[in-house]
Amino acid sequence: MGRKRFITDSYPVVKKREGPSGHSKGELALELGEDAQSLSQEEAELELLRQFDLAWQYGPCTGITRMQRWHRAEQMGLKPPLEVHQVLKTHPEDPRFQFSLWHLHPL
Repeated sequence: MGRKRFITDSYPVVKKREGPSGHSKGELALELGEDAQSLSQEEAELELLRQFDLAWQYGPCTGITRMQRWHRAEQMGLKPPLEVHQVLKTHPEDPRFQFSLWHLHPL
């Protein structure tokens, strides 16, 4: 008797390509050390906050401000990035900095 056949045997093997910086296509994180030089200071800060929004280890970010989320994560011992707190303190009245990515999308 021969080898057991699987449905995947009829499809060719496809290898994943890597992007120009060596990261695979599925990675979302932007390393600020590499790309911050090409961004302005404000754009780099907003990108840092977007990455904070996408980091689920600090809990959900819908329905609260980024500062509230940062404080909640700190109280829970999750060690949120201090850089995020510093950026939020420097722009206390700017809604682009204070509200998360999902602020404009109703639940």
